[in-house]
Amino acid sequence: MAKAKTSGWIDISVPVRNSMVHWPDDPPIRIECVSDMEQGNRVTVSRISMGAHTGTHMDAPVHFIRSEKGVNTMPIEATIGMARVIEIRDPESIKPSELEPHNIQSGERVLFKTRNSHRCWETDCFVENFVSIPKQAAEFLAERRIRTVGIDYLSVGGMSNGIKIHLALLKAGIWIIEGLNLATWRPVPTNSFVFPYDSKEPTVPPPGPS
Repeated sequence: MAKAKTSGWIDISVPVRNSMVHWPDDPPIRIECVSDMEQGNRVTVSRISMGAHTGTHMDAPVHFIRSEKGVNTMPIEATIGMARVIEIRDPESIKPSELEPHNIQSGERVLFKTRNSHRCWETDCFVENFVSIPKQAAEFLAERRIRTVGIDYLSVGGMSNGIKIHLALLKAGIWIIEGLNLATWRPVPTNSFVFPYDSKEPTVPPPGPS
């Protein structure tokens, strides 16, 4: 969730549903009713099966670094508080030259709104040429020691450099939010609230409702 000071709360997560787009080779999303009062059962119950990186989700260090921290150790300050939404005009990637004028500071929560928000979530087919963070921009953010970075598709890194980009950010202590939809966001001061499902396992669960 995000709150713009002048326009109230907006939901910047992506609803989970059957057959929605997911990262290639990840488990597909299946939501099925296993008990239905309309069919004479005493209760209505659904079963959900999906990968942990479905829709809007977070990447913890353990996702790419063996024996590192999981989402269950994430400090609440990583995702709750003032966030800066930066609108990216470049149609291919988030370049340092477009970030430099924003004077990004240490400890900031930075969410990137790209053309992904209006383009990629309109289809259930995976879009390979989504706007992502290249190596130079990842290093730029790491050097500024931001707290959290978010992007509006399923990975901060592109199809060919995803692992390197994740490592550059995670090793710098940056928490990653992926799968945002910032299509309805407007350029005003913003508070962000992202709540991952609580888990005692070092997994990377999708955020829960707030």
